[in-house]
Amino acid sequence: MIRVRFAVAPVGNLSISSARIALANDLLGRRGNGQMLLRLDDLDAERSRPAQVDQIIRDLRWLGIDWHCSFRQSERMAVYQPAIDRLIGDKLLYPCFESEQELMAKREFRRKRNQPPIYDRAMLSLTAKQRQDAEAGGKRPHWRLKLSGRTLQWNDLILGPRQAALSAVSDPVLVRPDGHPTPILASVVDDLDFATTDIIRGDDSTGNTAIQIELFEVLGGTRKPRFGHVPALSDEPKAGRRRTGNAPLRGLRHDGIEPVVLAAWLCGKGAPYGDPLTLDELARRLQPADFAASRFDAAALLRINRCVLGKLDFTAVADRLPPGATEDFWLAIRGSLDLLDEARVWWNVVSGIIVPPGIEGARDLLLTAGTLLPPEPWESAVWDTWIAALRRHTGRPENALLPPLRLALTGDDTGPDLAYLLPLIGRSRALSRLAIAAA
Repeated sequence: MIRVRFAVAPVGNLSISSARIALANDLLGRRGNGQMLLRLDDLDAERSRPAQVDQIIRDLRWLGIDWHCSFRQSERMAVYQPAIDRLIGDKLLYPCFESEQELMAKREFRRKRNQPPIYDRAMLSLTAKQRQDAEAGGKRPHWRLKLSGRTLQWNDLILGPRQAALSAVSDPVLVRPDGHPTPILASVVDDLDFATTDIIRGDDSTGNTAIQIELFEVLGGTRKPRFGHVPALSDEPKAGRRRTGNAPLRGLRHDGIEPVVLAAWLCGKGAPYGDPLTLDELARRLQPADFAASRFDAAALLRINRCVLGKLDFTAVADRLPPGATEDFWLAIRGSLDLLDEARVWWNVVSGIIVPPGIEGARDLLLTAGTLLPPEPWESAVWDTWIAALRRHTGRPENALLPPLRLALTGDDTGPDLAYLLPLIGRSRALSRLAIAAA
């Protein structure tokens, strides 16, 4: 059975790129009738924020993502210790006593000589006496994994064939001086313990993949998962930037992007004028390579969202509209919104107070429009009645009357059909705005 996991550190808001990784895992699990686990990487107690966990969960649930179970790494220290003991017993971990300042000086020394900033393994020659003296002086070691130096190859589920030479990277620190594991080791132990079959994560973790493959072989033998790396999102093609991808998901959520739209778009299945697919439908059509693209086209996302909003019934959005908003209001505006949050602007147009701008050269027309505005109560065809009277009185075609009337009544030169807005605005507001715009 396929088993995937989404790992997230509760140190801030869930980003759009992280949500995309969660989505990739969720869909891969659904496609294989498998399970997804939610892992909270909270080993860094100083940076982890318990309050962020609830926010991350809300964002994931909003996107439609679900998981079989969840766990915190901070609660699994006892599980990591046997792996640490085994690696030390097999002499695959060796103690190091250099301070961070000493390590920085070594890296700078190699940089000045145009050498790669790889750890020099000086501590491998540490004698028992030197270690005893260091510990007697109050130093506590961190522990590095002695890499084999071989070249490892794997077929990335998203990026295709990959390889990495372990001789080109530093022996990684797997245990901190306080005895706690680093994320590289804890992640491997977790994946072995929970029988993870496929690891889908961000491409910023690609550098650790070869190291972790070697760790899987040491600790799990043949139990090695498949890897896939999702590129970070950028709003510029081939720019490698993370401006868009690093933005919080909750921003799109609060602005009114529909979750089904965002989910389809994040995995490359957004159809500009078609109905977006459900997560189950996306899973059936999903190929991991769909996540290889890194371009986030915000304009296209808005176009799709507008199309979807224009088809939603009032019941689907009623609890997210401004208090007092009616079904007639929603039907009037739904085809003109890029984001649901824009409904608040139009609710103010039809029920609040706006000050339209003065419209140069339109004074006589606007005053005439006010005198010809039919008395209430209004029928639904009041706009047609009014515009027909204006056309007869002024001799102007409707397309010449519409721009100044729209600007006077709504304060904007674009927007929903005035035939639907006018009955919602009402005669009193309409007269007042026409007079203000004509002044």
